[in-house]
Amino acid sequence: MELVEIARELVLERHPSARAAFLGGSVVTERRTAMSDLDVVVLLDGEPAPYRVSFRGSGWHVEMFVHTEASWGDFVGREVRAGRSPLLFMCAEGELLFDVDGVGARIASEARELVEAGPPVVSRDEVDDLRYALTDLLDDLAGSGDPGERLFIGTELARRTAELALVVRRSWRGGGKWLARRLEGAVPGLGERLRCGVREVLDGRDELLVSVVDEVLGEVGGRFWVGYRRGG
Repeated sequence: MELVEIARELVLERHPSARAAFLGGSVVTERRTAMSDLDVVVLLDGEPAPYRVSFRGSGWHVEMFVHTEASWGDFVGREVRAGRSPLLFMCAEGELLFDVDGVGARIASEARELVEAGPPVVSRDEVDDLRYALTDLLDDLAGSGDPGERLFIGTELARRTAELALVVRRSWRGGGKWLARRLEGAVPGLGERLRCGVREVLDGRDELLVSVVDEVLGEVGGRFWVGYRRGG
């Protein structure tokens, strides 16, 4: 409740005429750490929205995402089509700080419905793009003995494999820590296997990571390089 009050005051200091606001992100979960930000979504009637700003307030790092109802819908629409929407989840799972005219409740309800519906089905071309990228990275890994190269090839293999596993299951994607969290929710244990595989790659052993990548690729037809083509 203390964080809710702090976030509410920070919003009203900057936007006393705000229609509604949410506090979301890790800070409202049991995963909160000393480095967690206050992720705040603010709904205004008009300008200066839309914009976002990062600042320090009341001893916290604050990221404020300021929208009108229309711009919120536009941003969420683009993010949903991409399969990952931090803005959507902040409003679906966050704390409603205040709601002057009902817009907060309306957006929270719409956000929860969209989260429940899941991301759109990914096209076959997008799946094949991921297959091609992973196949190319596997070839790069097999041909590289340079420790620096192998570090980045291995981590990129892990990231793209996680994304493909989520796409296959029509699960929401994320970046950074949220990719790990989404993956653990959708495919328990896969993130740990990828982590161990990357660690072994850094020690010069490829077998585990390659087997995990091939396992996920096998769900969509396996490796794909010969015959891959895209128009300009």
